[in-house]
Amino acid sequence: MSLSTHGRRIALTGAAALTAVLALAGPASAHTEVEADKAQALAENVTLTFVCEAESASAGFREVRVVLPEGIAPADVTLDEAPKGWQLKATDDGYVVGGPALKTGVDAEYKVKIRQLPDAKEVAFKTIDTYSDGEVSRWIELPKGGEEPEQPAPLLKLKAAAPGATPVSPSPTASPTPSPTPSDTVTPSEPAATEAAADTKNDDGGSSTGLVVGGVVAAVLVLGAGGWWLTKRRASAAGS
Repeated sequence: MSLSTHGRRIALTGAAALTAVLALAGPASAHTEVEADKAQALAENVTLTFVCEAESASAGFREVRVVLPEGIAPADVTLDEAPKGWQLKATDDGYVVGGPALKTGVDAEYKVKIRQLPDAKEVAFKTIDTYSDGEVSRWIELPKGGEEPEQPAPLLKLKAAAPGATPVSPSPTASPTPSPTPSDTVTPSEPAATEAAADTKNDDGGSSTGLVVGGVVAAVLVLGAGGWWLTKRRASAAGS
C-alpha cells in the first residue's frame, strides 16, 4: 500500500469520525439563553432577553414557560417584546409567553421587563419550550459539582449590588393562571387538609357535647318536678 493511499484512508476515517461526533452533538447544542441590559444585583427595571433555539425539524415554537427564581414575583414581570401575537400570562411560579406557532426552525426570542433583580450572585430561569406538535424541551438543570448539565437552565450571573441599593417593596400579588403542565401544578398539602378536617370534627364534637349536657339537665329538671308533684299528692291523700 502506498503512503498516499494510506494517508487518504486515515483522512477519510477522521472525517467520518468528526461527522459522527458533530451529528451527536448537534441536538444538544440547541438551548435557551438569557441576557440582561443591567446584570447587577438589586438593579431595577431590568430588561431580560431570552433566546430559545429551535431544535425541532418538524414543528415551530408555540409557547415558553419560565419558572422565576426566588426574589422575583410573577407580578414583577411584564412583556416588552415578543413574536407577533404572543402574550404573557402569569402562573403561580412564573409566567408563560406564547401564541401562534412560529415557523419550523425559527428561534423564539422575546424580552420581559423585571421590576428588580434579587440580591444574588446568579439567578436561574428554568424554561420549558413547547412546539406546535406537542414536543417539549426542558431546560431546567442546574450545574452540580462543577459539571455542565445536558439541559442547562438559562443562567444569569450578576455583579454585586450598587452601594446603597435596597430591595423595593413587594408588588401586589397578581391572580395567577393555572400551570400549563399538570405535573407541575401545586396542590394543597395533605397535612393541611387533615388539619382542616380535624378542626371540623372538633367543632362538631363540641356542639354534640353541648346538646348532650343540655338534654341531661332538662331530664333532671323534669324528674325533679315529677317527684315533687307525686310527694305532694300523697301528702294530700293522707290528710284526707
